[in-house]
Amino acid sequence: MKNFLKCGVCGWCLEILWTSLDSLRRGEFKLMGQSSIWMFPIYGMAAIIRPVSVLLRPLGVLKRGLLYMGGIFSMEYLTGSFLQKRGICPWDYSDAKLNYHGLIRLDYAPLWFLTGLFYEKLLKNS
Repeated sequence: MKNFLKCGVCGWCLEILWTSLDSLRRGEFKLMGQSSIWMFPIYGMAAIIRPVSVLLRPLGVLKRGLLYMGGIFSMEYLTGSFLQKRGICPWDYSDAKLNYHGLIRLDYAPLWFLTGLFYEKLLKNS
């Protein structure tokens, strides 16, 4: 539960930082970031990285990052599909060039790669 809460809060912070930087790109210097309450449990699920990282320890950082990236994409798609069917999905990537069903953005692959490794480090001694 502690790791779930840690990952949920950390994910919220990362998302607010990311959306703030996007507002800067658009010339909005208030740097207003945003998130949704739905995102907390989605980010909280990253706590699964802790036990998975023990199994993946023998693999190199590249393989671990790729596996985390694939897991994050999978969960983003699954949770997004669930929320989208209910009309409450807080994200819509339909306008992005490399989107899949408006639920994932393939151009975010490097971000999810690094985020997975970040969560691995965050949870290492938990």
